[in-house]
Amino acid sequence: MKRLAFGAACAAFGFVSGAAIVIPAHGNDEAAIYRQLDLFSDALERVRDNYVTPVDDKKLVSYAIGGMVSSLDPHSAYMDPKSLADLQSTTKGSFGGIGIEVTMEGGLVKVVTPMDGTPAAKAGIRAGDYIAAIDGTAVEGMKLEEASDKMRGPAGTPITLSVIRPGTKKPFEVKLTRAIVEVDNVRWHAEGDVGYIRIPGFNEKTAEGLEHAIAEMKKQIGLGLKGYVVDLRNDPGGLFDQAVRVSSDFLDGGEVVSMRGRRPEQTIRVDAKQGGDLTGGKPLVVLINAGSASASEIVAGALQDHKRATIVGMVSFGKGSVQTVIPLREGALRLTTARYFTPSGRSIQAQGIIPDIAVAQGDENELPKFAQVSEASLPGHLAGEATLEKKNAPIIHAAPGKKYSDFQLSYALDLLRGKVTVSAVTQGAKEALVGPTKG
Repeated sequence: MKRLAFGAACAAFGFVSGAAIVIPAHGNDEAAIYRQLDLFSDALERVRDNYVTPVDDKKLVSYAIGGMVSSLDPHSAYMDPKSLADLQSTTKGSFGGIGIEVTMEGGLVKVVTPMDGTPAAKAGIRAGDYIAAIDGTAVEGMKLEEASDKMRGPAGTPITLSVIRPGTKKPFEVKLTRAIVEVDNVRWHAEGDVGYIRIPGFNEKTAEGLEHAIAEMKKQIGLGLKGYVVDLRNDPGGLFDQAVRVSSDFLDGGEVVSMRGRRPEQTIRVDAKQGGDLTGGKPLVVLINAGSASASEIVAGALQDHKRATIVGMVSFGKGSVQTVIPLREGALRLTTARYFTPSGRSIQAQGIIPDIAVAQGDENELPKFAQVSEASLPGHLAGEATLEKKNAPIIHAAPGKKYSDFQLSYALDLLRGKVTVSAVTQGAKEALVGPTKG
């Protein structure tokens, strides 16, 4: 989720960059803030003069800024020049590492989701796992940026993680080899008479990849094409402009998303780009789960509110805050400046997108509550704004004794084909088929 005007300085979980920031005068508050700055200067001098070993002034100031900003919410941070360069590299589509989206919880690194096809995914790292040590060095006490930096590195180099998995008695080691992580590449294939499109994230090439996939599947499947499944499961987000363009590729117009800051004049509404629905109105099912965040929630929310798609799966992550990348003399601030709302005015923040048809993959309820990952579970998360509540639908599970390699996808395919995947489907689910078809 983000808006770009700062090169491509924004990455996963979505940021807005380069926006003009207007800071109003606070009158008498200025005297108070200067007194607090004097206090900081006093503390800095005491540390420099009295700490047991000499300290690096630059590091002290960097840590002070980082502590100030990171205390606001889980997504605000100070980025030194190296962290900023790392952020830019992810929007370009590749970097050296193991391929996981992470957050910090209880002093440990918590896995939000492993990226498709990466060393972490292949090694069996799961959402909800905790990383306690990296190459024998304890994570506790590190900043998230430090831990992330230790996990990145040149392709072909080894790394060992100590992993704590909820429900297991002991930590266990996972040995991996870093690789070039090609993030966010759109993948597609024909599922018989249905086009399947996997969007694992949003980088500079995502919309272009989607548009190519739609064109190729029209050719490959031909006149018998019944519709499309767009898979946004475990998609942690990415570039805001790509989320708008992806949404626009399925819409004939209308609002995609709005951003609301602390003052009314900071409200921005973003409409679908010109060009219209590239699918010609073919039925559309969008798959989401608890790992779908930020830009993927913008897309799902827009298509749901315009009744352009049926949303199938589980409630999404709920990352509905806007981070603005604000350049500084050295590095930049990644600062939360607004909340995202769907076209109908629903807040995404800490609430997520509720699917039209709740379909479990099978193991969602096996994790204890503390291990389940969502924005609302993050310490210090920004509260969402109250919006009209939509009741959670009864959750559909696979029929007992029947095995599926991917039950949610099987359900989506059968929904597009007018079939019933399980014996206990509600009538509402049977009748939810995706809206009108234009041809």
